[in-house]
Amino acid sequence: MICSGESSRQIKTIYEEIDHALKKENVLLHHREGEPDSGWMLLDFGDVIVHIFAVYERELYQLDDLWSGANPLLKIQ
Repeated sequence: MICSGESSRQIKTIYEEIDHALKKENVLLHHREGEPDSGWMLLDFGDVIVHIFAVYERELYQLDDLWSGANPLLKIQ
C-alpha cells in the first residue's frame, strides 16, 4: 500500500490509525522503518507492506511508477 500525508503530523496519524485498526484484527506490526519527520515510513505487517510518504518524497521515489504494472486491489482517493 502506498499513501501520503501533507505533514509529519498527518503521516504519524496515518501510521497510528493503520496500526490501531490492524491490531483490532490481531494483525501485528513486524517492523517499522523511518519516522514521520523524515517524510517516509515503512510498515511491515507480514503479508502487507505500507509506505507512508510526504508529498515530496512520494514524487522523488516514484514507487507508484515502479508498481504501475501491478493490478491494484483497492484504490482510494
